Amino acid sequence: MKHSEFNQFCEALPASTYVMQWGGSHVWKVAGKVFAIGFTTKNGDPAFTFKTSPLNFEFLKNNDGYHPAPYFASRGMKWIQQIETSGRLDEELTYYLAESYRIVASALSKKKQTELGLRLS
Repeated sequence: MKHSEFNQFCEALPASTYVMQWGGSHVWKVAGKVFAIGFTTKNGDPAFTFKTSPLNFEFLKNNDGYHPAPYFASRGMKWIQQIETSGRLDEELTYYLAESYRIVASALSKKKQTELGLRLS
């Protein structure tokens, strides 16, 4: 997935906001809470970081194309980084990005969810 595709997907999620920070990373948030980060690796390839459920974290952490996100996971947070860049995992990535968004948005207060017009299932 290219950064433009990543940004287009994240932008389509309700009440999502974009900021470029942390040395040029594409950071997506809902209510100020990060749910996805896209950046360029040292070798010039795109990589994407997202929050996961504990079960998905255990599944993905040793799966080809993924590893625990260095900064987040080292602090005990359930964040994964997709490092596979051929495009074969793009469909999976959109699922995990949507799931990350849902996890983060679901943690917001009901009042905040209502203010943002979110309908989470």
